[in-house]
Amino acid sequence: MSYDTVKAHLNLNAVLRNLENLCKLDPETASLIHSWDIAVRFTVLGGMSARIGFQNGKCTFQSPAQEPADVVLLFLSDKHLNAMFEERSNPIPLKGFKHLGFLKTEFPKATKQLEYFLKPTPALLEDEAYVHVNTTLSLYTAAWSVCELMRFDPVGRQIGAQMPAGTLQLSVLPEGPHAYIRYDGRGGATAGIGVAKTPSAVLTFESCQTANALFNGKLDGFGAIALGNIKMRGMIPLVENTNVILDRIPVYLQ
Repeated sequence: MSYDTVKAHLNLNAVLRNLENLCKLDPETASLIHSWDIAVRFTVLGGMSARIGFQNGKCTFQSPAQEPADVVLLFLSDKHLNAMFEERSNPIPLKGFKHLGFLKTEFPKATKQLEYFLKPTPALLEDEAYVHVNTTLSLYTAAWSVCELMRFDPVGRQIGAQMPAGTLQLSVLPEGPHAYIRYDGRGGATAGIGVAKTPSAVLTFESCQTANALFNGKLDGFGAIALGNIKMRGMIPLVENTNVILDRIPVYLQ
């Protein structure tokens, strides 16, 4: 798969889908979308699709898109979709022309909030509430990214093909967030939010601060494991192979 294809899948299925959770985590975003009643579909010509809907103060994400949408946005290629995320291009509206004002003024407010929480500054990381949201979204992005990288990234596919079947639990102590990745043993994986019932392996962070420091490149993972700040148990190859795949994220997302 091309670089743009991998990046497009990460942008849509690992980054933008976090809006669903941001609306639950951030009061400002929740207030922003409170009265929205609209669904937007993103469609790449000959490729993937996703639907993001807002109703009754909630946000839902669906990929591939299956339910109807009020607005349909077409992208001629994966590169075109990536250019939109980088604010270098606009989609082609196929449906919902009466909602173009919403797309230009309201929807970007939500995506800006998502960007705000996913791209921290040293000053923002001094705020405990911000750290919690950033850590939560970073954990979810990581779990979803593994699934996309195993499907489309050359290294991810190679590692995924060697991955045994099992479930890896990722947990930040003492009260979360939690996410898990379920490997099917055939090179595929699915990810979810919460605690898996019978994980094959568990990777825990002693605190939100520890997890946040690792996600933001301020903590050496091996050193943290040696000190007991990060702990592993169970089927260790699941943890080790997952870490190799996670190292591929910065190749596509900055």
